[in-house]
Amino acid sequence: MSILSARVWSPYAAGILIGLLQIPAFLLMNTALGASSSFVTVAASIASFFDPAVNAIPYFKAHVSTAKDWWQVALVVGVAAGAFISAKMSGTTRPAMSEMWGRVMGIHSFPLRLLVAFAGGFVLLLGARIANGCTSGHGLSGLSQLAVSSLIAMAAMFASGMAISAVLKRA
Repeated sequence: MSILSARVWSPYAAGILIGLLQIPAFLLMNTALGASSSFVTVAASIASFFDPAVNAIPYFKAHVSTAKDWWQVALVVGVAAGAFISAKMSGTTRPAMSEMWGRVMGIHSFPLRLLVAFAGGFVLLLGARIANGCTSGHGLSGLSQLAVSSLIAMAAMFASGMAISAVLKRA
């Protein structure tokens, strides 16, 4: 059976491959792996289409000026495309989203699910930008560079995840 059509990969092999991606990222693009900046790049580019003055805002200007910014956008698109292709090649199916939302969150209305998903994604992205990086940025890149801020961010993310999981399991 080809590894590309396997239902699961070894987490050790996948972790090593992701870790090795740091090498070309640093050598070719002079940047680390990360994803949250790509959303700022796309948002700033769309906003500047309607109002070119957006590019004068230092925060946005810092995220649309180099190939590195668009490399992260390509990385995020590649991750989504790769996950989709992998699921199709392996024949992996997932339970219907409505079943999962109903069982875990008690939400059965499609518009309400969209609203909750959007709000959750917004809060997650806002937190990633406040922390100056997302889980992949801090967990993969920051920890590999022994950054203290990434160690603190990852500890906070894991602690928050465990706390929320404990609350949801009691409900």
